[in-house]
Amino acid sequence: METVSVIAATMGVAWASGINLYAAIFVLGWMGSTGSMDLPPDLEILSNPLVMGAAALMYCVEFFADKVPGVDTAWDALHTFVRIPAGAMLAAGAISPLGPGAELAGLILGGALTAGTHATKAGSRVLINTSPEPFTNWTASVGEDIAVVAGLWAALNHPVLFVVVLVLLIALMIWLLPRIWRGIVAVVRKIANFFSGNKSPGTQPDGSGPDTRSP
Repeated sequence: METVSVIAATMGVAWASGINLYAAIFVLGWMGSTGSMDLPPDLEILSNPLVMGAAALMYCVEFFADKVPGVDTAWDALHTFVRIPAGAMLAAGAISPLGPGAELAGLILGGALTAGTHATKAGSRVLINTSPEPFTNWTASVGEDIAVVAGLWAALNHPVLFVVVLVLLIALMIWLLPRIWRGIVAVVRKIANFFSGNKSPGTQPDGSGPDTRSP
């Protein structure tokens, strides 16, 4: 059971880091500093007040940046180079009690899981931002924050349940990512056509429908 708990914590922190790295760091640090959980030796640094303060500050910045359409996509693009390596290192630190081999495996698998959740989050935001109203964006952002806290709590308190749910989420992510990619390609194509002035073949000059005029 101890091994399952460690694996759940490892995958939980990797999954959460791909969605909101700073919230994940702060939650783990807070739980470690209050004695709600015993952090692995390699993660005890997260309970340092300076680390928690930096994570809290960056979470506040992300909280607002993540709710502005367009800004959130730029923020996600920038954090491709932050969330994935950080998630991999946190996963390696979480599984370190099982030995060096497990630590390397945690680094590899944790990085892959963080990359997957980050890609799903960032890609879905690109599609959500095509909506003219901001409420869908705000709802998605708040939902992600709640999911991170709830997911970490479940990973630490109900590891078996979390692992089962995570397997289902990974399957859903694998199903979603190709569809998200196709949606992003379609959005980029529409934007490119708009700025280039190109129209779809077979349309009238005013773009209202098929051009049936004889040549």
